[in-house]
Amino acid sequence: MSVVALKNAVVSLAKGSRSDDTDKKSLLNNNNKSYGSNNNTDLESNQVSTNGDNLLNNNNNGDAMSINDDPFASNSVINKLFGQIDPRVISDLIIGLSDGLTVPFALTAGLSSLGDSKLVITGGFAELISGTISMGLGGYLGAKSESDYFHAEVKAQKKFFYNDPTLINHQVEDILLSINEDFTDDTILSFIKDLQKKPQLMVDFIIRYGKGLEEPDPNRQFISAATIGGGYFVGGLVPLIPYFFVSEVGTGLIYSIIVMMFTLFWFGYIKIQLSMGDQCTMRHKVFEGFQMIAVGGIAAASAWFFVKLLDG
Repeated sequence: MSVVALKNAVVSLAKGSRSDDTDKKSLLNNNNKSYGSNNNTDLESNQVSTNGDNLLNNNNNGDAMSINDDPFASNSVINKLFGQIDPRVISDLIIGLSDGLTVPFALTAGLSSLGDSKLVITGGFAELISGTISMGLGGYLGAKSESDYFHAEVKAQKKFFYNDPTLINHQVEDILLSINEDFTDDTILSFIKDLQKKPQLMVDFIIRYGKGLEEPDPNRQFISAATIGGGYFVGGLVPLIPYFFVSEVGTGLIYSIIVMMFTLFWFGYIKIQLSMGDQCTMRHKVFEGFQMIAVGGIAAASAWFFVKLLDG
């Protein structure tokens, strides 16, 4: 039996226990009648609901207009491309790109104040390689720590099961009551007895619904390292490319700024679309795009100014 099937079993068992609460519900219904006619209440509720639905429909019409005007709406190519990808991979990619688009851009802008395009390219590549390795290792270690924590929790729960079964039973009881506080004692005891037949099943239930943990992908460390590191490398390469095609470092800086303004805006725009989906308004996405431009611009301008100041 899978853990998901466990939850369904709990719900089905709960349905059998609801018959014991019939008298209580009858008392509640009688108390409601003492406050007035239920028919009148229903009519008033329906009227309020209808008015509320009309307001929601009007708001939805306005949102629909903004969604139709949005080239990255829910049924767009962007959502279709990323819809089947693991959200953790998308999160890692966003982390890598965010740093890659800002840190190397600030560095190349700062080095450009020295007036040597070869220095910008050499220094930029050195930072790009070191940053890619550093970010990749950070992703690997973070995913490994997550995996180690999960297996440590599983080991601890197994130890509790064999050393102190009563504690485990109380944990299962607390989880069931958090799902539905109306579960009867018979329902809880029956469920615990079924779980006790398969200790691993009980441990999986506590880990999943009590600790809120899921077993990580065995290849999670390598996927996270490659995604974050690769995202950083691709993002950091963008501000560096213009310097390969110009002889004057000042011209390269101007082209790099233009390219980065375009890239940062659309990165922020698409990032928030992937994060919030259809709940994100056009205004929010445009704001996020300009916010990314502001962050990258401030970092680059600060680097350029202070390097220029130190060069004196």
